[in-house]
Amino acid sequence: MRRRKLNAIALTSVGLFVILCTGCGSASGASQWSGLEKTNLTVGAVPVGDEAGLYIAKDEGLFAKVGLNVTIDSIVSSETATKEQNNGTFDITAGNSVSYIQDQVTGAANLEIVAEGSLMQPNNQALYTLPGSPIKSIADLKGARIGVNAPDNIGTLLISSVLEEHGVSPKDVHFVTVNFPLMGEDLEKHVIDVAWLPEPFGSIDQAAVGLEELCDLDQGATANFPVGWYVVTKNWAKENPRTLAAFLYALREGQQIADTDRSAVQMAMERLPKPYTVPPQIAAVMSLEDYPLSIAPDIDRSRVQRVADAMYQFQMLTHPFQVSSMLG
Repeated sequence: MRRRKLNAIALTSVGLFVILCTGCGSASGASQWSGLEKTNLTVGAVPVGDEAGLYIAKDEGLFAKVGLNVTIDSIVSSETATKEQNNGTFDITAGNSVSYIQDQVTGAANLEIVAEGSLMQPNNQALYTLPGSPIKSIADLKGARIGVNAPDNIGTLLISSVLEEHGVSPKDVHFVTVNFPLMGEDLEKHVIDVAWLPEPFGSIDQAAVGLEELCDLDQGATANFPVGWYVVTKNWAKENPRTLAAFLYALREGQQIADTDRSAVQMAMERLPKPYTVPPQIAAVMSLEDYPLSIAPDIDRSRVQRVADAMYQFQMLTHPFQVSSMLG
């Protein structure tokens, strides 16, 4: 298991610096977090393994230690969440990187990436079929109906990448929108032929429905891919610099725990709200991602740029896009 240390870093794009001490498990003092613009925050998050650091920070009281009362509301996808950010329902959202870029490019929102949430690892994201399915290989996917939780999002990109690398055009499949908890049921009803499932849903439906993994999406051009981001609107970041700094401090501690303590991730998954609660036996075997400690302004620019470059490569963008415009 990797060991990472907290270093002294700058936390926001507006010049507010917070010193993080090596090995420090909590804020150095209440005075450090005085003058927060907001203390009650609502975070919209897709309740999957991508956001383990967020749930750990909530469950372990890390947000409370910096003076924040954080409520986490479950969302279907980051595509729908940004609408709620625009109207002020959510202060911060955690979701897939592809949808955030699409919202930025189309002008649906003016977003700032404040932290990386997760990096895909083997068996985190996969395609699944029912036992006895005639689809036995990627080549068999021509004409197949593939379930994804939202149109043109991270699942579409990962699937398109694997298809093209195996000589199948993404235009030869049909993407069908299905919420993650309903994927197994829709497979059994033959509404879809194949399901895209991130963890823990893949492991849950393997156990409950007997799904079989067709292919792991952590391969080729999208191996170790940046899946999850935390974003705010640029106006929110400008208006709440101290609150954002406090949030990122606690989140980074949660990320560090997630990246070094599997048992903490398992517990967080078991505590997810219904219907997303993960049974202990599933949490114990599900594949975990990497949880980087990359927060604003020290976000890995080359890594986040991979998302836009892959989107352009697989025709999910009509022109190249510089993700640096979404960094503070």
